[in-house]
Amino acid sequence: MLHKSLILGCLLVICSCKNNSKPENETPDYMEKAKAIHNRILTLDTHCDINVKHFTDSINYTQDLNTQVTLPKLKAGGLDVVWFSVYTGQDSLTGKGYQMALDNAMAKFNAIHKLVEDLAPDQIALATTSEEARHILNSGKKVAMIGVENAYPIGLDITRVETFYNLGARYMSLAHNGHSQLADSNTGEKDGVWLHHGLSDLGKAVIKEMNRLGIMIDVSHPSKEAMRQMIQLSKAPLIASHSSARALCDHSRNLDDEQLEWMKNNGGVVQTVAFAGYLDSEKVNARSDIETQLGKAIMDSLGVKWIDKEAISTLPNTEREVYYEYWDIMTTLVRKKLEKMKDVPPAVNVYDLVDHIDYLVEKMGIKHVGISSDFDGGGGIEGWYDASETLNVTLELVKRGYTEDEIAMLWGGNLLRVLDEVQAIAKTLH
Repeated sequence: MLHKSLILGCLLVICSCKNNSKPENETPDYMEKAKAIHNRILTLDTHCDINVKHFTDSINYTQDLNTQVTLPKLKAGGLDVVWFSVYTGQDSLTGKGYQMALDNAMAKFNAIHKLVEDLAPDQIALATTSEEARHILNSGKKVAMIGVENAYPIGLDITRVETFYNLGARYMSLAHNGHSQLADSNTGEKDGVWLHHGLSDLGKAVIKEMNRLGIMIDVSHPSKEAMRQMIQLSKAPLIASHSSARALCDHSRNLDDEQLEWMKNNGGVVQTVAFAGYLDSEKVNARSDIETQLGKAIMDSLGVKWIDKEAISTLPNTEREVYYEYWDIMTTLVRKKLEKMKDVPPAVNVYDLVDHIDYLVEKMGIKHVGISSDFDGGGGIEGWYDASETLNVTLELVKRGYTEDEIAMLWGGNLLRVLDEVQAIAKTLH
């Protein structure tokens, strides 16, 4: 633990110069208290995307890659449990589309298993229950868990839900950006065009199957009406694996006050996400022109045609993944250039993230709020840009007056409580 504390102390000195909070709060007492709490509690992030190219024998997470999550970064930042996302973008509702999506999903499941079974079994292990997660952590290893972002890959075959469960999936969303065969997406708000007006009949059957198996239902991407129907149908509490408060940032990916009330009454948890566009749109817009100009210049130097971020999701899956590789390189270079520029509008930071946590706690109560990053999928903010900076979130929570027990609840206790309840209910349904 001493070694971890020394690393975290060094990180804190480096990161404290950033505009994460009010200057008058930057005192050694807060830092020491935050480090001590961070070392004692379990820290859990419910949403980190992956690229299978980073799970090979030659290039993998045992190395300090140019990704926001690696094993060295997890250790440096004291982030204990990472839910890796089996993400598939939305494509056509056809047999060909479903098969391509299934191939993509299976490749990601296989990549995660390769990491924990072949590449780094001495450093990280897969957990499917809260008990397993704590046991692995106590053994000195990091913990991998699996969530499925978009159930589109199951196609029209409901038995694939159990296939995903057997591979370790313990939460799943029924849609992403675009309506799936199972549920409408939040993106329908833009033009008011809906496919199912909530859930399809197959989507309703999948909800029951997830309850039966013990898979948490994720409402971060489906539409509000789909969410309402999920809550009506589900016998178990739900989660929003990476969403924030719509009252503070008006984006259809965030949850409004009515949805927060639904989640509270359902017994679920909302994992506040460190995604700039879902935390403070005004700050994002103030910097967008500068970032776009820099980004276009960098993409041009890479020989890649610029595509606006909203349009990326319309690309076929293979093209989208290739483009995101260049996008990740570009955004890293843009961030480094912005750090050296003067008179740039302030970036979205950890202070903004904890503003959303405060709001959610006020509306729903401490038992229904958690934390997520969306690392390597567009997430990352000033002060918590990658896993190595995780301590800064705990530091800001300490400054806001949260107790150690409350911080432990936010950092994973609440999410694991929901997982326990979902799995207990599944046993009664058998």
